[in-house]
Amino acid sequence: MANRLILASASPRRRELLALLGVPFEVATSGVDEDWTTGRDPVEFAVHLAREKALDVWRRDTSAGRRFVLGADTVVVIDIGGGPEPLNKPEGRDDAIRMLRLLSGATHTVYTGLALVTSVSGDLGYEVTEAVVGTAVTFRELTDEMIHAYVATGEPYDKAGGYGIQGHASPFVERIEGDYFNVVGLPVHTVARMLEGEGIEWWKGRSAL
Repeated sequence: MANRLILASASPRRRELLALLGVPFEVATSGVDEDWTTGRDPVEFAVHLAREKALDVWRRDTSAGRRFVLGADTVVVIDIGGGPEPLNKPEGRDDAIRMLRLLSGATHTVYTGLALVTSVSGDLGYEVTEAVVGTAVTFRELTDEMIHAYVATGEPYDKAGGYGIQGHASPFVERIEGDYFNVVGLPVHTVARMLEGEGIEWWKGRSAL
C-alpha cells in the first residue's frame, strides 16, 4: 500500500492550507479535548495537544502501509498583567465580546503546536517530530460598535481568540510579527519543512508520497 498523509484536524482552514502543498491527504478527527486553561505553559500545551491528536488518529488507523499523521493545535494568549490568559473558542456572544475587548489596542500571541507521527519499525511503531510557531498580532483600538458588528457576523464562534484574521476581522489587525498563515491556522512553511525531513518532496505534488 502507498504511503498516506493524514491530517488529524476537522478545521476547514487547516485543510485549505495543507492543500496548498499539493500533496494528497486524508482527514481524520481526533477526540482530544482542545481547551487550554490558565496556569499551563502555552507553548508546551500547544505541542502536547498536537501530539495527542496525531497519536490518537495514528492508533485508531490500523490499515497497512506507512502513515504520516499531522496534528496541530492553536493557542491564543494575551498577557493582561497576571500572566498569559488563554483565549479559547468563545462560549457565546458575551464571551466573544469579552475577548475582543481584551484584544482591542493590544498585542497577543498565536501559537501553533505541530506533531508529525511517522510509522517506523520498532517497539512503538512510530516516531514523533514536533515544532511550535508563534506569531505576535497587534489589534487597533476597537469601538463597542465595531465589536458588536463583528460578533453579529457569527465569525468568532469557531475560532480560538474569537476572530479570523483572514475574514471580517482583517481590518482590526494593525500589524503582525511572524507567520501570517500560522494565525489562519497552519504554518505552511514549517509543515513543509517537517515533511521534507521525512523524505516527502511535497513540490512533486501527487507523486510526493
